[in-house]
Amino acid sequence: MTLDEVMQTLETKGTESTKRTHLRHGAVEPLFGVKIGDLKPLQKQLKGQQALALELYATKNSDAMYLAGLVADGAQMTRKQLDQWASSATWHMIAGCTVPWVTADHPQAFEIGLKWIDSKKDLVAIAGWATLAAVVSKQPDDELPLDEVRQLLDRCASKLHQAANRVRYVMNSFVICVGTYVEPLGKQAIEVARALGKVDVDMGDTACQIPDAESYIIKCRRGAKVAPKRKSVRC
Repeated sequence: MTLDEVMQTLETKGTESTKRTHLRHGAVEPLFGVKIGDLKPLQKQLKGQQALALELYATKNSDAMYLAGLVADGAQMTRKQLDQWASSATWHMIAGCTVPWVTADHPQAFEIGLKWIDSKKDLVAIAGWATLAAVVSKQPDDELPLDEVRQLLDRCASKLHQAANRVRYVMNSFVICVGTYVEPLGKQAIEVARALGKVDVDMGDTACQIPDAESYIIKCRRGAKVAPKRKSVRC
């Protein structure tokens, strides 16, 4: 399929009700309002079309950008391309899902995430913390820079409540992911989660709630020391 054909298909799948829901959650125009479930058949059809994925992201259309993250292979992208994706994310779902899904496949994903979390741009910082959360969720513990992950937990403990609104959300998610998937740091993550307590994030006109990190970690472990690593962070 060509870019025009994909965009036409997305337009036909969009609905006003889904568009209103996405806008209420923070999406910005342009978008058609396509349900994520309706993107899955396109994901399978377009798998491996890297150039098309890059074109889709460049449209600035929210539905197309999300689809790009389902199709693109981050291992084939340069750091410059990934930086461009992070800097041009249009809202928190693109920054917190699409960009980190792709970046987590890059060999330098952890280093890239570390760079982004220091950005003064909230959406880039969101992409950074979400990338780091994705890395610890899928990469074997013996391949993780555990000292740096430990320092990031300390940073969450001391800085989370002072961070920008949506950045607080992804920092909380990072603590959850470390506690859920990284056995050597599981105890520390629980201690940080307990110390943080309730994390307040303004979720706008939605019913979305912020998970309590400690109880969420315990739930995800399902009685084990940690949960099995994820094969993919895309959903």
